[in-house]
Amino acid sequence: MLNSPSELEFSNHTSSEEISQHASLELSSREKSSSCSAEKTGYPDSIYVMAANIFQGIRFEKSPEKVLIKYGNEPLPSSSESEDESFQRLSYELAFSALKYQDILESILIDSYIFPSTTIPDHLSSLIIVMLYDFQDRKFQARLLSDNEDSISEVQEVETLLNSFKTKLAASLARCRIKHDALSIYHILPETVRKQELRASTLPLYAWINTCKVSPEEVYSNLKKKGYHKVKSVLHIDDKVFAVDKHCYDVLIFPSHLKNDLLSIDLFKDYKLIFQDKSRSLAVHSVKALLNMDDDILMVNTGSWYTVAHMSILTNNNTSKIFVCGVESQAKDPDLKSLFTKMGCKKMCLRDKDN
Repeated sequence: MLNSPSELEFSNHTSSEEISQHASLELSSREKSSSCSAEKTGYPDSIYVMAANIFQGIRFEKSPEKVLIKYGNEPLPSSSESEDESFQRLSYELAFSALKYQDILESILIDSYIFPSTTIPDHLSSLIIVMLYDFQDRKFQARLLSDNEDSISEVQEVETLLNSFKTKLAASLARCRIKHDALSIYHILPETVRKQELRASTLPLYAWINTCKVSPEEVYSNLKKKGYHKVKSVLHIDDKVFAVDKHCYDVLIFPSHLKNDLLSIDLFKDYKLIFQDKSRSLAVHSVKALLNMDDDILMVNTGSWYTVAHMSILTNNNTSKIFVCGVESQAKDPDLKSLFTKMGCKKMCLRDKDN
């Protein structure tokens, strides 16, 4: 049988930072789906693969005596679609949803006897976890596929496996919900985690203007055409509004409920507006305030390449050069250069982690 949330050790592993970064998107998706659950049709094969690879890198590591399921070390081959921003967003959303419920999903797999009764390669375990999360989120309904969609053998294999255990998986989840008197898998989570998510979902959204590609005035005008209007504060406002941050002149603030609507606007698709936490923008503005025109900048452990891009854009009129250390491998170098080119960034020198 399934263990209690405390025994599953969820609260000991989940960090507030991870919840804050992803709860807003997950909650908005859940609220939307609760009113139109019939629209849930699953994801393309390639999104499952990318989500599995992301999950593989962020999953909670357990001590040997508490390991329920073994995970391989090799990532699954991914497609070229992974460069698409909407593709990446869906993949990360799915991966972090699976991460949040990792202990519960693992226990469901054990309780339904998928493990260890079937011979499954360890390198597919992450794929099973993310696909199981989506399977139960669809209420164990079949996935709808488009005719022109490319299939991936590993995804097809896991989907066949989950479908063959459909009744046992649903029964296992039902037992868990009954045991904890929970309406859904979400309500099985510890109350502290749910409160953190709710609090995070109400935080405003911050986005900085890429002034290498567009001026603030052009952004304001574009947003106005989309039905947004400028206000002094976005707190407790349900309308389509935005405000300019009082500390960073190139940072805009939006109410949290507008994220999905904003992501469909070309300003974000074209890297003219970039979603990022205000703390990151404060950091680069603080550095900019201390710079002379010809000072060079060394950036290490940045945590986000958007922070590097923002630093480059703020110093675009300087003669400064930015040296970025910590690129994991030469293989990622072209991808980063492509991202910076799309954003209009210049004057950067990427250094391999080993050099």
